[in-house]
Amino acid sequence: MALSLDVTELTYQQRIDALREEKLRCTREKQTLLGDMDFDDWGQILPPEDQRDYVHVMSPSGIMIRDSIIKGFEVTSNHPSGGFFGPKAVGDNYRALLERHPVTIDPLSSLAGAYMLNFTSYRRPHWNPDLSYEHLKPVQEQYQLLHGIGGMQHLTPDIAIGLRLGWGGLLDHIRANRASHGPAKEPFYDGLEAVVLGAQNWVQRHAEAARALAEAEDNPQRRRNLFEIAEVNAHIVSAPPQTFREACQWLLWYEMIARMYNGSGAVGQLDTLLLDYYEADIAAGRLTDDEAIFHIACMLLRDTMYCQLGGPDRAGRDVTNPVSFLVLEAARWLKIPANVAIAVGRGTSEALLRRGVEIMLEDKTGIPKFLGVDNTVPDFAKNGYPLEDGRDRKYSGCNWCGIPGREYGMNDLIKINLAVVFDVALHDMLADPTVTPSLELLEQRFEDHLRRAVATIAQGIDFHIAHMHEVFPELVLDLCCTGPIERGEDASHGGLDYTNIAVDGAGLATTADSFAAIRQRIVDEGRLTWAELLHYLDTNWAGPEGERARLMMKHVPHYGHGGTLADDYAARLSQMYTRLVLEHPTPSGIKMLPGLFSWAYTVKFGEHLGATPNGRHAGDLISHGANPDPGFRKDGAPTAMAAAVAAVQPGYGNTAPLQIELDMSIIDQDNAVEVVSQLIRSHFELGGTQINMNILDKQKVLEAHEDPTRHPDLVVRVTGFSAYFASLSPEFRQMVVNRILADE
Repeated sequence: MALSLDVTELTYQQRIDALREEKLRCTREKQTLLGDMDFDDWGQILPPEDQRDYVHVMSPSGIMIRDSIIKGFEVTSNHPSGGFFGPKAVGDNYRALLERHPVTIDPLSSLAGAYMLNFTSYRRPHWNPDLSYEHLKPVQEQYQLLHGIGGMQHLTPDIAIGLRLGWGGLLDHIRANRASHGPAKEPFYDGLEAVVLGAQNWVQRHAEAARALAEAEDNPQRRRNLFEIAEVNAHIVSAPPQTFREACQWLLWYEMIARMYNGSGAVGQLDTLLLDYYEADIAAGRLTDDEAIFHIACMLLRDTMYCQLGGPDRAGRDVTNPVSFLVLEAARWLKIPANVAIAVGRGTSEALLRRGVEIMLEDKTGIPKFLGVDNTVPDFAKNGYPLEDGRDRKYSGCNWCGIPGREYGMNDLIKINLAVVFDVALHDMLADPTVTPSLELLEQRFEDHLRRAVATIAQGIDFHIAHMHEVFPELVLDLCCTGPIERGEDASHGGLDYTNIAVDGAGLATTADSFAAIRQRIVDEGRLTWAELLHYLDTNWAGPEGERARLMMKHVPHYGHGGTLADDYAARLSQMYTRLVLEHPTPSGIKMLPGLFSWAYTVKFGEHLGATPNGRHAGDLISHGANPDPGFRKDGAPTAMAAAVAAVQPGYGNTAPLQIELDMSIIDQDNAVEVVSQLIRSHFELGGTQINMNILDKQKVLEAHEDPTRHPDLVVRVTGFSAYFASLSPEFRQMVVNRILADE
């Protein structure tokens, strides 16, 4: 992986440029050998060619993909199925993998390491077949529910714990608490200890490798850097980090180990995590701002970690600090996918928001995203929690946040496709010979089916929490949480102070527009009968008459236009969904928090849904999250979209993000920063919770869609995550293209 450059002394920016080129090379290699990657652009690199093998696994978006593994590495099974289950087996296998994992040292980077594997690719089967939930599957399949059973890692660790203790302190903490619990907890502590020992082995081997490379290096700059890498890593094998560079290196190790373990990329409040180290090093004269930016950039290069900048502390004071701006500058230097978010509110830093918008306009990478903390904080408190706990929650994933180290949430794992529920309700009504079809009856059937879907989700949550710790516990995240080590309980099994399960609705616009089309064309105008509608849907609008009917239904004013039937339905559907989720805690009493977000399942959900009354063909995409459908009004007005999404917020701490694309022509305006900043503020003032924004060159995106190799470095915010456009499948690229062409 080392880059050989002849220049004796390189600037930080030159080193970053070379590191970015190497990342692009690795990305192209992954694209060639692994295929489409419809998820976060993780910093994963491929194992060395002579150690590389491949398997086919299920991606986070539910697509079978090719993944790389280490040739010849075999897990140790503890079950007839060939799988490995439970904390001890999982921990032992992960330790073995870490101890086998190759070393990666780049002499241009200030930080060691890169991860090459996905531990879950070795997990076959993923769920213990002895733990059956067959009793739930008929309803799960009827509504095509993403039920969350077996879902991993969507909680926020408190990385400050790990920075304070270091790997050696964590090991001591595990061993001290082991003595307080009986034999029944021994497997759990065995698993935790195995993870730490594997981590220490991996770090130690990098320290040794860096020293060996330094001794053989002739270039003075690289030789000095390699010796520093060796010293940093040798120190943090056991001791907690003491300097800014050591803190970045420790945090990166933890993130890579967590990402490789089960996909976790949550960091939380990165600027405050690093602040004490920054201030101490600046005061001691051993760090400059450019050096700090470089260390952060080297960290973000290896993992697209989800992190928050700015926002309130428990007392409501804004925590924006110099490191907040340094993180933004690191993202600007890199110009690669990253998941950095800025908190925006009445008491937050205007300078931080302005700098974030400037970088977005300059780089056109979809970085950063924006958080409406004035709404998410009091919304969470409506669940009966202190306002201070709402302020504690930090951005940690595509659409979600959590209290670091204290809240288990299964965020972004559970989805109910409202469009499927609608489809079931419509066919249910029209197949019933004992009733006369009507809009009122359809609405009632829809609510009945939605209530049944929510109840099934609730039962699945209880099943997951009862058994996940026996299958694949959150061992890496447990290390940096308050409770699991002390109580001897996994985060998924009551180890944390709070359990609030996020449940997201999807397909809002598809459903609202369908209701509105039926209301206008069948009920109010009588231009179509119920029987004719059913025929056209079941034949996918076939033939000339079907196409005429489809266009007639499609051109009913959409949700998002403002003041339409569909706008009214969208608000009512959100209110209904919110009420039903809040009315149905799980049978064991666990709270569920309603949100509206489809993530990348916009494609998958559409593939398995027939034609819908809004004029959508069978198999086409459903609407994205809480957004109106592309083409919701001819002018595609951003302000109209922002107002529409703000009007359908569930309002209980989970989110309904606004996904918005702006053409780069906006940067020609003298006041572009003010225009975009005001759009962001306005959405949050109306009640919005998150904004995923792209500033795009439309022509460049279209060229890259036709031939991805023309713009291999084009970065877009696909949904809650950012990725290289060229890494996406044609279907996912089309989803982005549809959004930018919506006003044509």
